[in-house]
Amino acid sequence: MLKFMTIRMKPLLISLLISLGVGGISGWLTKDSMEVYQQANQPPLSPPGIVFPIVWTILFVLMGISAYLIYLSSSPQRGRALGLYAAQLVVNFLWPIFFFNCQWYFFSFLWLLFLWVLILAMIITFYPISKPAALLQIPYLLWVTFAGYLNLGVALLNH
Repeated sequence: MLKFMTIRMKPLLISLLISLGVGGISGWLTKDSMEVYQQANQPPLSPPGIVFPIVWTILFVLMGISAYLIYLSSSPQRGRALGLYAAQLVVNFLWPIFFFNCQWYFFSFLWLLFLWVLILAMIITFYPISKPAALLQIPYLLWVTFAGYLNLGVALLNH
């Protein structure tokens, strides 16, 4: 039997505003990033610059929905799960600043590995609370995996 939940608009909008706000502020702080990225030697399979803001916007929407689902739960693990969510948002926020503004390519790769571990921990923590919330994070984990390949490639090709 399908179980439908009532959408609580205020918490959903707040959750989306938080995730999209983190991405938006980080994007604004690194607004010249595509110029930096296009000038760097890039590894094979590097997508054109226009792909990044589109993919990240989708991922931040999925993150916001996922956090909303966790917020609505009555699980005793809800606080821990949302803490992991907040931690990965902070780490995510800082990565483009390190990579684009500072051009600390190797450090940024290590930072991205840290983000990857946080995302995996978040998925594992979310799963018993809300399977849909955990599954919504999988595209994020996959994209950060690909971003890790791109980051390492840029680090190796531009040292």
